[in-house]
Parts: sequence; structure tokens; C-alpha cells
Amino acid sequence: MAVLQKLPQRRKLVLLYLLSAALWETGIGQMRYSVSEEIDKGSFVGNIAKDLGLEPLILAERGVRIVSRGRTQLFALNPRTSSLVTAGRIDREELCAQSARCLVNFNILLEDKLTIYSVEVEVTDINDNAPQFGVEELELKISETTTPGFRIPLKSAHDADVGENTLQKYELNPNDHFSLDVRSGVDGNKYPELVLERSLDREKEAVHHLILMALDGGDPARSGTSRIRIMVLDVNDNAPVFTQPEYHVSVPENVPVGTRILTVTATDADEGYNAQVAYFQEKTPGKPSEVFELKPASGDITIIKSLDYEDSKFHEIDIEAQDGPGLLTRTKVIVTVLDVNDNAPEFYMTTATSSISEDSPPGTIIALFNVHDRDSGQNAFITCSLPEDIPFKLERSVDNYHRLVTTRALDREQFSSYNITVTANDGGNPSLSTDAHVLLQVADINDNPPTFLHSSYSAYIPENNSRGAPIISVKAHDPDSDHNAHVTYSLTEYTLQGTPLSSYISINSDTGVLYALRSFDYEQFRELQLWVTAQDSGNPPLSSNVSLSLFVLDQNDNTPEILYPAFPTDGSTGVELAPRSAEPGYLVTKVIAVDRDSGQNAWLSYRLLKASEPGLFMVGLHTGEVRTARALLDRDALKQSLVVVVQDHGQPPLSATITLTVAIADSIPDVLADLGNLQPSTNPDDSSLTLYLVVAVTVVSCIFLAFVIVLLALRLRSWHTSRLLQASGRGLVGVPASHFVGLDGVRAFLQTYSHEVSLTADSRRSHLIFPQPNYADTLISQESCEKNDLLSAPQSLLDDKGEETIPQLGSEVLHFT
Repeated sequence: MAVLQKLPQRRKLVLLYLLSAALWETGIGQMRYSVSEEIDKGSFVGNIAKDLGLEPLILAERGVRIVSRGRTQLFALNPRTSSLVTAGRIDREELCAQSARCLVNFNILLEDKLTIYSVEVEVTDINDNAPQFGVEELELKISETTTPGFRIPLKSAHDADVGENTLQKYELNPNDHFSLDVRSGVDGNKYPELVLERSLDREKEAVHHLILMALDGGDPARSGTSRIRIMVLDVNDNAPVFTQPEYHVSVPENVPVGTRILTVTATDADEGYNAQVAYFQEKTPGKPSEVFELKPASGDITIIKSLDYEDSKFHEIDIEAQDGPGLLTRTKVIVTVLDVNDNAPEFYMTTATSSISEDSPPGTIIALFNVHDRDSGQNAFITCSLPEDIPFKLERSVDNYHRLVTTRALDREQFSSYNITVTANDGGNPSLSTDAHVLLQVADINDNPPTFLHSSYSAYIPENNSRGAPIISVKAHDPDSDHNAHVTYSLTEYTLQGTPLSSYISINSDTGVLYALRSFDYEQFRELQLWVTAQDSGNPPLSSNVSLSLFVLDQNDNTPEILYPAFPTDGSTGVELAPRSAEPGYLVTKVIAVDRDSGQNAWLSYRLLKASEPGLFMVGLHTGEVRTARALLDRDALKQSLVVVVQDHGQPPLSATITLTVAIADSIPDVLADLGNLQPSTNPDDSSLTLYLVVAVTVVSCIFLAFVIVLLALRLRSWHTSRLLQASGRGLVGVPASHFVGLDGVRAFLQTYSHEVSLTADSRRSHLIFPQPNYADTLISQESCEKNDLLSAPQSLLDDKGEETIPQLGSEVLHFT
């Protein structure tokens, strides 16, 4: 202190502040206050904000509140000043009975950081209870032979207050025969005794009336009175005597009702009626419900109400023994209640959250709760535990408070909720336990992209499909929930043959069903490669892709196309020539057709659908070659009409037909002559016209023979022939070889020779236009035939010598209009 006096005043203040702060940190764990009982509601008890070193507004923002266990709230916090005030009437006697100190314990919780502070409030006693006697009037009987100095115990008074406010003294009204003596027991209570000062004379005064007054030490003092009526009897000069001055017995709290716990015994030295002892239990004011019953004749004490260690740890029974004439003596029975583990731990949930985000860091507080056991000693020792293999743990705090916190990050897709069972076990034998359940929902975050059921998809769609037809359904699953699991589908855009993909295919963004927006053509393209994107609705969204191969299936939608023989473009009808000397199997012509479909739909077969002379011609099933089935007869008609059908193998099959006209003659003049004789004319003008036609045909034939001779001279110019063969080979470039049915038949056909003859449908009016030979060693397209008017000499003419020119021609075709 001398050193402090030498320091400057400012340094003194700093040191005092530091000393106060150190003392505050030492005692911050417990705050103690004192308040008198029976004060008004809202009375000031203590300044919590000041004791915590915080401003009232800051304390209110941090969520300060009172936490107590299972009892009526006696105190409250002033919302404006954060001061501790009374919440209602406080009766010390109701709370603590006769305890020397009455302490009320509770906790202050700061909810922002879940900080707990212990508060202890002592309720001080006021003199609000006056001493009370068990009976208003006491009747005593005393023998007149009783000598002075004889003591008679009197009924004691009871004061519910404690300390100075409890019972302090007794007073007796002035009289000539009795005085009052107060003795203090081992328990500190005061017991009044009536002392006989002068000998009694029943004949002078048979009844004495006294007033006993009990006074407490309050200011002002309170008092209570009891009237004493003394009957003077003859002789009985011995009072009963108990075998023990005070009885003690220990009883477990779970002893059954009706059990005898003790028997008190008192003896009287007198004889006869004066020695008959009866036992009575002294009633205590304010305790209407009795726990024990005393048998008056035997002195047996039995239990008539269940004991509860938690309500009362011991009981005091005041017992009187009175003989026949009325002399009595008093003793006390102290019953100690032994604790039995009959109370399971109790949970008081202070705060708990019902939902937590799955990305919450480890150590996040889920709940704060208190566990209490009403038993005592080892029976009240509590241990809390959690089930194994859950990401939570318990952290112990002050005053049996526990925190439930996370130990690791949670995954909603693994467990969307937890029903956490907290088990509290006491230390009794056998142990009792209580379970508390905390239901925790794990809130979802968007941490999972959609996942397709397959790594890739393949789909097939037939060509010529209807617009809007569904193709395939793709499905992606997102293990998240709510909007994070809502998946939308889209197609990756690109161009297909210069056209956006979206004009061919669309996808339902909600269901993942792909639809065809147009009809597909197998001959246009056969396969599409698509990318389907599945994206959730999270923020930010997550997505994934999958490849889809779309195959177009061929349908039999193309009719076979006949390439040869081709119809002339000038309106004439082509006629094939067959010599009458043709043997069976003679190749008349060959039908060549292609089908733009593929596979089985492009397999072609040929058959003769209709013929003017059945059995004369036959058609190769796979080659399309038209051959004679038998030798030609004279009776066979000059003009034979054949209908050849070309059919594919699709389902249903498609077909094309071509009508062939075959003229049977050994030479072109014969053809013309026979054609002229097909229908004789009855008109003279027609006869002259026919004559002119014959002359014209003869002239043309001569010119043709001369031209053939010129062609023979060109044999020496073989190089010219090879060029012609090359030019004819280029005419087949536009038709793939695979589209021909029967390549051997095609080659055989290319080694034959034919002429074309055009006739009008009405042979009576046939007119010769131009002779135009066609050569079987090359397949000339229709376009090249129209542009080329020159005739090329076939190689076969140069090889066949000594034969007539016209019969060497496999067939001749004449053009007539």
C-alpha cells in the first residue's frame, strides 16, 4: 500500500483496473447475488451486463437468456437494461424449508457463441411467519403429591423462518405454582418445560389455567400462544421413560408402503392404570400429509406414503408417551432416507438446429443440452454417448451441459437426414438410461452433375418415318435434390449437309425424348452422330454429355429402275428382232434394272409376266436375259409382245414392268414385207403408199449395205475400234456394278449385237424413218444414243466370214413412225 501511495495518481488507476480485471476473470464462471423473499415482481437483483463487462444493447444482441432445469422461473432479465429481476413472488420457506441457506442456481446463456455462465442467488429470510403450536389447548394431569421441581415437557412451537426470525424464546403468564424452563436440544431447537414451584392442593384448586407464549427474534417480533389446562390428580408420581432419548433409523426410499420401520418403547414405574402407556405422534403445523403412522398401543411406526429421497432426505418424528393419568415424556425419531437409483437422467434441450448444409465445416454445433439426474452420489453420475459410425461427437461443458457437433463434412447424397440418438446413463447399479433424439436434415448443395444411365446410346429409325415420331429416350440421374436435381436435356448443335441439326432432330428438354422433325432418307445418309447434354438447375449448373449414334434403316421405298432396253424419246416403240432360224436358248435381248435400296430390298428377280405366244420365250430369273424357249415355227406370229416384270425382295415387294416387242424375221426387208402384210389395205391410197414405202426401204437397205462395206475397210484401223470400245466403257461409269443383277449375263449381253426398229402402234400406216443400228458389245446410254448418229461396226462382223450379212445380226431394230 505504501508503494501505491508513492505512484502517480494515473498509474494507480491503471493498476487498480488491471487488478479488477484479473479478479473478474477469476470469478467470471459464477455470479452470486442476494435477494430477500416476498419482494415485489420485477425487483432488481443484479446487473448482469455490468458483471459480464458488456453493454446492455450488446448483451441483448448476443441473445442473452436464462436457462433453468425443470422448475418455475423465479428470475427474469429486464429487456432494456439486461438486469436480473424477480419474475414473481419468492417464498423462501417453500423453496428451502428449514435450510440455513437458500440458494437458487441457474445459468445465463449467450446464444451467439453458446456461452454458459452460472448464477447463484441467495434468498434471504424475512420475518413473515409467526411461531405456531401444534395444539391450541394442552391438557395436563398432575398428582397432587408431586413434589416441587417436577418438570413437565410442553408442546413446542414451530416457526417456518430461519436465523434470527425463527423461534427464540418462550414466556409463561405469571402464576403461583408453575414456572417455565426452556432447554435446547442437540438439534438446536428449544423445548419448553413446565416446572412445579409449589406443592399442589387439589382440594384448594383442582384446575390451573396457564398461557404459554412463543416469540421469534424478528423486528417486530411475532408470537404464538397455547393454553395449558392442568388437572390436579391424586398419586401418579412417575412419568413414562423411553428406552432411548432419540431414535435413529435408515430406510431405503423404495421401501413398500405399510412396512414397519421402528418400534418405540416407554416404561412407567407406576402400577396399574398409572403405568398404562400410550404413544402419540406430535403433529407439526404446515405438514398436513403425514408419511408415517404411529400405533398408539404398540409404538410401531409404519410407512403410509411412499418415500422419495429427492423430496426429503430425512424425516423427524416427535413422539410422546403418556401414562394413564396423563404424565408424558417425549422422544424424537430421525428417519434417514437412503437414495435408490430410481430416477433416470433427464434431458433439457437448450437449443437445437433442424437443418444443416452438407458443406458445413467440422465442428459445427448442432445442439446444446443439459442432463440432470435427481438421484445423488454415484447414482447421479451421468455419462453421455452417441452411436458409432456417425459423423458427430459430444463436447462436455459446464454444469452437465453438452454440445453436439459435427466431426467431418456431411454428404446429403449418402445420408439425407440423421436421427441422432443421445444416450445418458447414470452410475447406479443397475444403471438407468434415457435417450434423446435429434432429427437433423442435411440441406443439399449442387455438388453432383447429372449422370447418364449408359456411357453411349444407339438408336435405329426406319427411313420415311413420320414427322414428330419419337426415336429414343435418354435418361440422366442427378443424386442432388430439389432444383439441383432438375435435369434439362439439349443437343449439341452442328450442321449436317449444310443444314442445322436442329432441323432434323429435337429433344424434349424435360423428358429426354428425341423426336424426328423430318422424314429421313436412307439413300441420303445412313448414320448420325449426336451429343446429348444433361444439365441440372443448380447455381452454378453442372452438366455431362453422352454420345448417341442414330442409324437410318432402309425401307423398300424405291421401285426397280429399268436401264435397258430404254424407250426411245421420239415417241416410237422399240422392237427386238429374232431370226426364224434361232435355236432354243437364243439370246434375244436382256433386261437390265437397278434398285436404289440396299440389302434384300435391292435383290432383283426377273420373270415373264405375259406373252402373246406362251412358251416361245423365257426370261432368266437372276440375269434378265430374254431367250427363245423353243425353235421358231412358221406359224409363229411375226410380232410377239412380251411383258417382263422386275421385282425386288422387299416387304412388301415393289416391281416395274417393261413391254418388249419382238419381230421374227430373217432380214429387215422380210420384216418390212411381213409388217406390210400384217393387215392388207382396202384403200387404194393406202396401196400406193405401201408401194412407196417398199421402194424407200429397198433404197435404204442398199445404202446400209454400202455403209457396211465401208466399215469392213476400217478393219485395218483397229486402233479406231479400241477407241470406240473405250468410249463405250465410259458410258457405264454412272451405274455402279453392284446394282446389276447377274454380271455374267451382262457380259454375255455385251458380246451380242442388236438393231433397233421403231414402229408405230398402227402397223398399217408404218413409215420408215431412219435405220439406226445398235451394237451389243457396248451398252450405250439413252443420252449418248440421242446425240450420236454415227454407226459403229461391231467386232463380230469382222470375225464372221462367208455368211450373209443380215443373218449375222443377232437382231435388227427399225424405227418407224
